[in-house]
Amino acid sequence: MKRNDIIDFKALEKELQAALTADEKYKRENAAKLRAVEQRVASYEEFRGIVLASHLKPLEQKDKIGGKRTVPWNCHTIQGRPSQDETTEISPVGENAPPARDLG
Repeated sequence: MKRNDIIDFKALEKELQAALTADEKYKRENAAKLRAVEQRVASYEEFRGIVLASHLKPLEQKDKIGGKRTVPWNCHTIQGRPSQDETTEISPVGENAPPARDLG
């Protein structure tokens, strides 16, 4: 067998996965386009928004509001916690200050 006849299965699998992903994207976006046309959207912006959001999936029942959240959405609004703001002290001029440079 010649060196050129060797099949690189990893590259072949990578190419196949890329082709499958592209095919899924095409089908998903095409279905979104058909849905948008069927809904008779009022503007191109609405049509484009539907197509661009075609990769989003609806929430599952367990993901809806009312469930227990393990991670706060905004840790700065939680009451009872001290603020984690850092304080930066600025030393007076001349005290441990680097020498001024002439930029002119």
